[in-house]
Amino acid sequence: MTRVDFYVLDSTSPQARDKLVCRLTEKAYSLDHTIYIHADTSEQAQHLDNLLWTFRDGSFIPHQLHDEHQSETCTVIIGHNHEPESHSEVLINAGNEVPMFFSRFERVAEVVTQDEQQRNYARERFKFYRERGYELETHNLSE
Repeated sequence: MTRVDFYVLDSTSPQARDKLVCRLTEKAYSLDHTIYIHADTSEQAQHLDNLLWTFRDGSFIPHQLHDEHQSETCTVIIGHNHEPESHSEVLINAGNEVPMFFSRFERVAEVVTQDEQQRNYARERFKFYRERGYELETHNLSE
């Protein structure tokens, strides 16, 4: 069964949320996992694509957008409104809702800030997973 982790930041900043998405991606990549980052919109996916190249000096995370001609060997895919064809280890949800294909992943990372609207979306996602019996863990993080 899929394990779901909620990473709760002590910040209200959307930039902090995006940076944590990058940090989680970097960690999963360093552990040789395949990663799918789910965004709400094509603009958000493009923003995360750009940020993954620049979020930390010395970091290198090869990745590509889902809409591009994907390489089967690319470890990190960023998409929106599409279910990935091959990735099934780690889903990092940068969106506001639970992607309906989440259960095919071994792990799901949900990123939450202290922004009230984001917290409300996160509460709904938490409730969704809990009602379906998924193992949930919460990690409180400082920016």
